Amino acid sequence: MLTHCYMTNGYLDTEIDWIPGMRGIRLRDIPSFIRTTDPNDFMLDYLLVEIARAKRASAIILNTFDALDHEVLDGLSTLLPPVYSVGPLHLQLNQIPADDKLKSIGSNLWTEEPECLEWLDSKEPNSVVYVNFGSITVMTAEQLIEFAWGLANSNQTFFWVIRPDLVGGEAAVVPPKFMEETKKRGLLASWCPQEQVLSHPAVGGFLTHSGWNSTLESLCGGVPMICWPFFAEQHANCRFCCKEWGIGMEIEGDVERNYVEGLVRKLMEGEEGKEMRKKALEWKKLAKEATTGPNGLSFVGLDKVVNQVLLSPRN
Repeated sequence: MLTHCYMTNGYLDTEIDWIPGMRGIRLRDIPSFIRTTDPNDFMLDYLLVEIARAKRASAIILNTFDALDHEVLDGLSTLLPPVYSVGPLHLQLNQIPADDKLKSIGSNLWTEEPECLEWLDSKEPNSVVYVNFGSITVMTAEQLIEFAWGLANSNQTFFWVIRPDLVGGEAAVVPPKFMEETKKRGLLASWCPQEQVLSHPAVGGFLTHSGWNSTLESLCGGVPMICWPFFAEQHANCRFCCKEWGIGMEIEGDVERNYVEGLVRKLMEGEEGKEMRKKALEWKKLAKEATTGPNGLSFVGLDKVVNQVLLSPRN
């Protein structure tokens, strides 16, 4: 529990060493639901209840894979009931035969605009920056404008998903001059089939809010990231992308167009971006191996969940 002054005086940069498997993590990287100054905070109380319930569960099932989160999984295994890593789940789902009815099941909060895939088909490999801040993250109108001009000034080709409610309290509208200057190299949409976008060969970078689904889908597509975490577990995801897995760079501090421009150029043109892309492709390979039967660890983990947990007589 923190007092309010600790939220602003640099204390959040303190590294902590008492979380198994998460060495070097800072207080600011801890999920925002826990970083509260209110001892009666609703989400804090809720999480404490859920942690207590987790200790009584038959199993803990996680959408990750051993090679990615080995130390964290080992740490959890010493504290909780049997822990099964079964992810990335969307790669498991993709192994279902194409004519299976389950293929038509989706979970989007917004209507997709699949025509963006045709636009991507016309672009060179690794030439497009994909921008999407998720289904619920909001920003200010000023931040939207800074992101817009950062993208424009980078001179990179981009595909930007802008939800109608992306700006809190008002419509998400980019400047007309931005539209005019980028019309030959930019595409805007209100939503898209993200997994397909991130697996498209034209996409070479992802500007993201660092939600877990987005992080996994980017990793599985072999796409490095610029991370702008907003709340919940996104700060922890960002930290691991940037400091542990070597596939991300963080927007730290205020969103400013020159800063955004520099990071986008570094990601798409710089040596650091090339190294991150190489590392992302290595993780892509490991994720595929984890979910491929009969010996992939996540494939085996899912089989154990079915046979040892769901079909167990005690359940």
